[in-house]
Amino acid sequence: MQNTSTLDMLCRVALDAHYASGMPPLGSLLHLASPQTAVLATVHDALCFLRQVYSLSSSGFHRLTGSASELVVLLLSCVTDVSQISTAQAIIYFEDANDLLHSVQLSPNVRQVLETFALSLSLLIGDDAKAAREAQMIHNMQLALGRSDILGSNLEADSITCGLLLHGLISSRASDYGAGSGSEAVALLVGLLRWTSWAPNVFYTQILLASMTCVAQSTPTGIHDGSFFIWRAFVLGRLPRLLQMLEKGLEGHGTLESEWRAALHAGVSTVLQRSDLLSQCDNVQVQGRSTESSQEDNTSQRSFIRELIQQLHMIGLIDQAFAISIDHTLDNKAGTRLHAEAFEHNCTLESYLESRLTIESSQEDIQTLLNRIRQEPGSHHFFAQVVRRRFTSHSKSGDLEVLSHLTKILYAHDFALDILSLHLKITDLVFEASELLCEYDCETVGDPQTAVSHLGDIVLFAQMVLTKFQISMPSLKKGAKDFRTDFLRSSRVYHPDDLPPEMKTVFAGWFKAIFDSSSEGIDDTILRSTKPKTLLQISATLFSQACIARQDGRVDNDVLHNGISYFLGPLLNWTLVGVVHAMLFEVQQRGLAAPFQLEVLQSLLLAPSCPQVVLRLCSPNILKILSGKRTQIVVSSLHYDIGAIRSIALQTLSIKKEGNTQTKNEPPTTSPGAFLDFPRREVRDAFALARQHKAPRIDVGRCLTVTTPTNFLLLLWSELCIAASLGEMETCRRLATFVLITPRSNVPPLLPLFVYNVLPVLIAAVDQQQGGDTSMNTELLVMVVSTALSAAFHLEWALQTVCNEHSSVLGQASAILARKLAADLRARRTTSVTSGSILQRLGASPPFVANFPVFML
Repeated sequence: MQNTSTLDMLCRVALDAHYASGMPPLGSLLHLASPQTAVLATVHDALCFLRQVYSLSSSGFHRLTGSASELVVLLLSCVTDVSQISTAQAIIYFEDANDLLHSVQLSPNVRQVLETFALSLSLLIGDDAKAAREAQMIHNMQLALGRSDILGSNLEADSITCGLLLHGLISSRASDYGAGSGSEAVALLVGLLRWTSWAPNVFYTQILLASMTCVAQSTPTGIHDGSFFIWRAFVLGRLPRLLQMLEKGLEGHGTLESEWRAALHAGVSTVLQRSDLLSQCDNVQVQGRSTESSQEDNTSQRSFIRELIQQLHMIGLIDQAFAISIDHTLDNKAGTRLHAEAFEHNCTLESYLESRLTIESSQEDIQTLLNRIRQEPGSHHFFAQVVRRRFTSHSKSGDLEVLSHLTKILYAHDFALDILSLHLKITDLVFEASELLCEYDCETVGDPQTAVSHLGDIVLFAQMVLTKFQISMPSLKKGAKDFRTDFLRSSRVYHPDDLPPEMKTVFAGWFKAIFDSSSEGIDDTILRSTKPKTLLQISATLFSQACIARQDGRVDNDVLHNGISYFLGPLLNWTLVGVVHAMLFEVQQRGLAAPFQLEVLQSLLLAPSCPQVVLRLCSPNILKILSGKRTQIVVSSLHYDIGAIRSIALQTLSIKKEGNTQTKNEPPTTSPGAFLDFPRREVRDAFALARQHKAPRIDVGRCLTVTTPTNFLLLLWSELCIAASLGEMETCRRLATFVLITPRSNVPPLLPLFVYNVLPVLIAAVDQQQGGDTSMNTELLVMVVSTALSAAFHLEWALQTVCNEHSSVLGQASAILARKLAADLRARRTTSVTSGSILQRLGASPPFVANFPVFML
């Protein structure tokens, strides 16, 4: 049962009965004569229930977490003597309590009572039992390290390693190592295949199981990293093509095509045996389908695994005979409706889509086609190819009308951008847009007003992509060309004297044309002589100076509003994102001294002609600044009603409320302390998912926006130590490896930082420890170092083989890191017991020494 309302009602029945009885919990909730063994068993069940409650979606009408927490506190008060249970039982109860304390954000009263309970169990377990348990764990780790320096090659289901990789491909899909990057994404898969030493059938089984696990974990609605739409689009539309690229990339490296085919057959057969997992995927799909307003096709009525088998068959990864043995109707449903329509028109699906996405097509026809593409992941690859080819050809030819039409379609549909981000490097499109905007010359066009309006749609597309996918790179490079993207985000307000020389004359001309009562408006001459890039850079300053002129009485209200009206039409509305951000900043900084900035905001944002895309790009900042208490007090004293502005921002975001980029249920307001604690919560949440046999995720990039890389690695180590003490060494190994060796855009390489800066600190700390913790932490260091270096070694090979990438994307080559580490350990082993132990353990591992002979004893 997972209905929160029903569960809350049942909890309240028990609680109300207890309070009505006037008796203590041991007498009302439990029988007064219940033995303590039965009480503890009930408490154990209650703790499991509480963990499940926190994993359920909250209801707006019931306080299930509060009711369940209250019930747990009452039941824990019934525990009066833990000595009646065995040490083995105490260890089990202790691990459950400790896991709950570290994986769930409990209320203070529950946390206090549960910590007391855990302490009493810890005392019962005793030092001897804990020491014996730690010794057994260390023995198991040593056996594992002696067998191999890689991640669990013999495990039946490794949802941790593969889950982290797949989540990384999704969350960074628009970056250099995301799902859309193609060869780089394949290199990550090849690196995983090599350093795990999985046979092809094991590799395919692990990837497919992890993919289905991610689908089962997804939310039914919305368009965000954790949504069913994204995972369905990836698993059905993108993953099969990445696997196809992987097989081609490894041709000539010892595995035949027939072996890959048999391996994938084996993987699919294994997944088909997981009826529980397949049922969860279908349930999420049914829930998502119930909220879809788009017309469904036949494929949406089929089970998720059969859709996957269809896609694998369509691109030739599995045999038709094998596919039909699983789905006897496959021969009658060899393709989707769009494929069938393309066949009827005697053309490929790519050509068919290109013929339908034209300027001549009506808006209604295009909307219908886009909805159908959204529903058919098998068409996503071809849609992306059509966009890629059209964007490239028309940006080079300077055909603004076609590009304007295409970009307008894309920035108005979030799901279209997400499809593109999964199938191509969407930053390449932004690069081509930036190149066009920087180099386009309006001097030679016949109608500059139309040309500038078309360029504006390209600007809005680029701004939407940069914002949606959080692309913060200041410039984009392709070959020998390098174009800065900061002008697309420009909201800087210059003092007129500080304007760059090339902008001063342009600024003066535009200010006179827009905010001068004697001006006759914007003529073609000024449009021809101004580059779109320059206009974006001076727009915020134009409005800032207009507000100052209004305050000084140099322009009147009519002139100000007449100037504003120019920016509400297609000629200049594409400059508004920077203008709105600049006005908001001045309101925040100047308060009572910014009445005309508020007037500008009100006039722009509440105008019916304000572009929806501008509202979408600005609404988060609008709510952030105009919801502050100081701002509201200042605005109310100026007799401005900002409620309407906030309302339009909320309304705009509600259109894509399901598409919130957050993947966790955050409270409406988050304290600064909670924000700063995000990295620790992110790591703990990953461990919690791993304990539930789910696919964990860690957003390292976001963690590093909160803390420094060194502090993050130290924090990670502290959490690894806690998990290792609970016997979760394999999970520690995999999480640490993912964090250290996965390449990320705009994130400093963490492996060299760990080896050079963090590891010496950790070794010194372990040297100072006493007792069993010293041995365990030493083994943990050995496992992290050996696995991370081995994984980096194989990833380097994969990048060279698949991408022809010979520079080290990890900051420094693994061989150099290993040589420096070996030298440091040898230099310190006379004064550091831990250094000597690590050196000896690494040198005693044949697989590790085979990759790094410098550690040979």
